[in-house]
Amino acid sequence: MPLIAERLDRISPSQTIAISTKARALKAAGRDIISLSAGEPDFDTPQNVKDAAIRAIQAGDTKYTDVAGTPALRRAVADKFRRDSGLDYRPEEIIVSTGGKQVIFNAMLATLNAGDEVIIPAPCWVSYPDIVALADGKPVLVPCGENTGFKLRAEQLEAAITPRTKWFFLNSPCNPTGAAYSAADLAPICAVLMRHPDIWVFTDDIYEKLVYDGFRPATVVEVEPRLRARTVTMNGCSKAYAMTGWRIGFAGAPVELIKAMDKLQSQSTSNTSSIGQAAAVEALNGPQESILAMVEVYQARRDLVVEMLNAAPGIRCHKPEGAFYVYPSIAGCLGKTSRGGTLIRDDEAFVTALLEEEGVAAVHGAAFMYPGYFRISYATSTDALREACTRIQRFCQGLA
Repeated sequence: MPLIAERLDRISPSQTIAISTKARALKAAGRDIISLSAGEPDFDTPQNVKDAAIRAIQAGDTKYTDVAGTPALRRAVADKFRRDSGLDYRPEEIIVSTGGKQVIFNAMLATLNAGDEVIIPAPCWVSYPDIVALADGKPVLVPCGENTGFKLRAEQLEAAITPRTKWFFLNSPCNPTGAAYSAADLAPICAVLMRHPDIWVFTDDIYEKLVYDGFRPATVVEVEPRLRARTVTMNGCSKAYAMTGWRIGFAGAPVELIKAMDKLQSQSTSNTSSIGQAAAVEALNGPQESILAMVEVYQARRDLVVEMLNAAPGIRCHKPEGAFYVYPSIAGCLGKTSRGGTLIRDDEAFVTALLEEEGVAAVHGAAFMYPGYFRISYATSTDALREACTRIQRFCQGLA
């Protein structure tokens, strides 16, 4: 009898983590590596947030909390949703989990039955399809091309819906493309969803604060309040407050689903860290200037990276509205051979050769269910980005 459960055959280890691990190993071996693979802010957690965590430790706030989060944090999350998006969630309609990934996992495991379909626009974050598959669901990937700014169109959603469709996922701004949806973008999508009353909606808004050029992102329930009764609105502290290691994700949803997710979480992790929750209260309720400072730096980095990548032979780079990623096409590089002798047959060969020959770590597009591209995170220093893009230009110039 085999030891490992068959369900693990449905999923793969995170390929973004795999690339980062390989880059660290090369660096430890003495190679000069610039890693652009991790989706993590290079800024430090704001001082007021760290101070709140220290106060919580000193006050002895180190015990178990309610599984779904402390009353103070659930109120702060409710206030955040109301302040930022006009969403009216009561504290009992809020759950706090160990990062946004656990919110997704809880929601899918609590609702999916074998064969239920989940529509996911692609390119998409690497974990969405695997979480759906692990919960016995069937990911239905809908390709969203560069010609539409990597955004789903209403007619594509309509065409993907079947009698087995249980959920529709939307990530805005998107990892890996940075594509973000305005209220005008979402209105026709919401109209489709209104015609299909049995479909639930999961909106991943974790990059909501990281938008540029005055862009105003919207979320589904904000655009169509009648979808509130079947929507999970997810967010967290990881990206906007540079709190990735604190592991604080949260969501608003109807009470029935929150109770189901709470039940599941009670038999897995229970509450997330009490110290992290205290810090998150301060992040959400305290000064927000740190976000504005980060956004200003990220926008300048985005502009630098887009300009330099578009100057690399064979690469075409779309300018995104948000997040801290670009998703350039390598169409003009395919079929060529690198100076080191690697045939660039696909995007994985491209990023592998780029890492080995130039010491730049990026993630291939196939990891995000959309090959022919690669993802760069510009959440690193401007000097490192400039040097990395110079190396990418050199690598592309050497293809023949």
